[in-house]
Amino acid sequence: MKSPAKRNRHPKEDLIIDNLPYVKRIVNRISIHLPPSVEVEDLVNAGVIGLISAAERFDPSRDKKFITYAAFRIRGAVLSELRSRDYLSRSNRRKIREMERTSVALGKKLGREAEDDEVARELNISLDEFYEIKKLAGISFISLEDLGYSSRDDRDSLRSYLADSRAEDAFAHTRIREIENTVAKAIDELPEKERLVVTLYYWEELTMKEIGKVLEISESRVSQIHSKAVMHLRAKLDGDGLIWD
Repeated sequence: MKSPAKRNRHPKEDLIIDNLPYVKRIVNRISIHLPPSVEVEDLVNAGVIGLISAAERFDPSRDKKFITYAAFRIRGAVLSELRSRDYLSRSNRRKIREMERTSVALGKKLGREAEDDEVARELNISLDEFYEIKKLAGISFISLEDLGYSSRDDRDSLRSYLADSRAEDAFAHTRIREIENTVAKAIDELPEKERLVVTLYYWEELTMKEIGKVLEISESRVSQIHSKAVMHLRAKLDGDGLIWD
């Protein structure tokens, strides 16, 4: 039975209040890759705005779980906040692509996976600078801009498609399917430990700390494996022309 306070609330208020814990969960999963200077509370506030927007726009007649729809908007709001602070600016995304391409090319040249210091030397940057770029690479696996949706109309079109599985946007539908197939294939080709970390993190939604306990390795080691896996996956999408600078 609902409490008197809950009975007097509007259904949209229920959606917001009941799903507030998801905002912190999403922010925590993003903030683990950020420098300490970033105020997590600001990201939580941005995420709450995304949640409120989701509650206002959600249409239950579409037979979609609210949190599936809301998670997209929460994450989008948090990433927009980071972009406004220049963490995910176009220039930083370019640095990430350059690092990924260089790492893959160097690995092929050496016949083995390139070490961090080797990639840094190839890029002519310090190891500290390399690690900063690597941190940024872990914030967002694929952003809307990466997929070529740079204008507001483009992004709204993609959001509409993701929110409504019946949308008749053939281009968006084909593009998402292409990406899903490429990512699935690329995950299958990852080294075993990277594949396991990706599966536990993105599908089972375990935290880095929980994954560390499962694999009996440190949380920092899980983070390193995750970064390598993301780099390999993004490089695959980039190589297939599915993401842009």
